[in-house]
Amino acid sequence: MLGAGVLAGITSTVAGLASLVSYPALLAVGLEPQAANMTNSAALICVALGAAAGSRPELAGQARRVARYGAATLAGGAAGAILLLTTPARAFELVVPWLILGAAVLLLLSPRIMSAAGGGAGTAVGAGVDGGAGGPARGERPAMLLAVFGVAVYTGYFGAGAGVALLAIMAIAIPESLARVNAVKNVASGFSNAVAAVLFAALGSVVWGAAVPLAAGLLVGGAIGPRIVRVLPAPLMRWIVAAAATGLAVSLALDAYT
Repeated sequence: MLGAGVLAGITSTVAGLASLVSYPALLAVGLEPQAANMTNSAALICVALGAAAGSRPELAGQARRVARYGAATLAGGAAGAILLLTTPARAFELVVPWLILGAAVLLLLSPRIMSAAGGGAGTAVGAGVDGGAGGPARGERPAMLLAVFGVAVYTGYFGAGAGVALLAIMAIAIPESLARVNAVKNVASGFSNAVAAVLFAALGSVVWGAAVPLAAGLLVGGAIGPRIVRVLPAPLMRWIVAAAATGLAVSLALDAYT
């Protein structure tokens, strides 16, 4: 579980897809699907902690943005956790793969969308780490926070996987470097996992024997991932994220439909 956590932490902070590694690993050690989801959510807060440690240059001056998106993910995470505990999972299982796949397509199209809107994303979003102020951009409005809330509902429900959707939304609406956007996303999305973890822990639904080594690995992997993002060209990163998202979507679809 420690090794799976390291891989999942790297995957999560690069592509927003910790469940690509950690959720199947939890199933492999014998947890039931819902218990695996809850255990995953409880451990994934360590991705945000690791990402904060590894993304300090990109997070400089971003406290307000992290707080705004963090508040939206807190609310969405609570809603997602409550949904997981009170509703049948079948409907979510059938819809989630299509949401992830759609987000991957959206991410690949984001430079063209921004260029068509006159945002100049061909250079701004595709650049490396920039030295800008990182303030609110043209598209960063209440509607953006509502979109983040919607993504966080899924994050709180499934425990992971929504990072690619949040990255896609922010990459389209905020014309700046993916490294900076990814850093904010990684830290903010940890809020929804945190509130879900508190709810699950209070109900005693977390398998701590699996969660503790997984969390330790996620903390380490979460700190490594931002350093990888920092050196990757943004176009390559988009394709990596899209490929990982597609693989996760296909895996979840096969599981759900069979």
